[in-house]
Amino acid sequence: MILCCGEALIDFMPVETADGASAFQPFNGGSIYNVAIALGRLGKNVGFFGGLSNDLFGDMLASELNKSRVDTSLAIFSNRPTTLAFVKFSDGQPAYAFLDEGSAGRLINASPQLSDDINLLHFGSISLINDPAASMFENLTAHENGRRLISIDPNIRPSLIDNADVYRARLQRMFSYADIIKISDEDLEWLHPTQKPDDFARAQLINGASLVVVTRGKEGAMAFTKAHKYELAIEKTDVVDTVGAGDAFMAGLLASLNEHELLTREKLDTIELPFLQSTLEKASHVAAITVSRKGANPPWKSEL
Repeated sequence: MILCCGEALIDFMPVETADGASAFQPFNGGSIYNVAIALGRLGKNVGFFGGLSNDLFGDMLASELNKSRVDTSLAIFSNRPTTLAFVKFSDGQPAYAFLDEGSAGRLINASPQLSDDINLLHFGSISLINDPAASMFENLTAHENGRRLISIDPNIRPSLIDNADVYRARLQRMFSYADIIKISDEDLEWLHPTQKPDDFARAQLINGASLVVVTRGKEGAMAFTKAHKYELAIEKTDVVDTVGAGDAFMAGLLASLNEHELLTREKLDTIELPFLQSTLEKASHVAAITVSRKGANPPWKSEL
């Protein structure tokens, strides 16, 4: 099983009503939640560990997890509110305003009891910003390092980060525990403004990672292992919006590695170039379908 550990929230997306007025429509979201939903729809054995509210928004989130065949037995339900994110687009790119104080996701501080069938833990995004949840997730990666595979996609939201130095230090420590790192070129520029993708990947591989993937928007993606480097052009599609694109890519990446039976440390370290190519192609295809429709709405396996 792949266990996605992090936030679930509601994205309020701008829409136009029938009479031409501006409004916001709620959509299920959150980077880690999106990855779990996408993996479930792709037919993978996946679970979600994070805080879910008992409010009406939490009901929406839990219902979609169940519909998408995501195991919620490790989710922590409470009467605290659901995190809300209001989204504004500029040239197709999203900007966010979050309401997260005292939320069901932010205040969890207890690690789960993990069963032996969980072989990969996935982390990232806003759940790594604020304590107590952020420290709990970091401690979980440290505790499980060497016991299970760790994957991380930082999916950074700079406007939410009060102390950049603390956050950068946390990410770097978590990178040192990770077997798979996926990062966008925008995130890399924020973390290390002068570091090129090749140099970042080389440093992480030396530090213990087995696979590093850098996504570059319209420029496609790059994958690095100790033996190989592979570049993939973007799959052409009509873009409606880019919400959830990186999460869909991450899910496609993990799903393909799972299908090729490569989710062990030994096999990741020795992945051959054709499998690396196939993995990036699937990840790109899943992302392309997602950006062709509104909101974070990843495809089902039958749509591929």
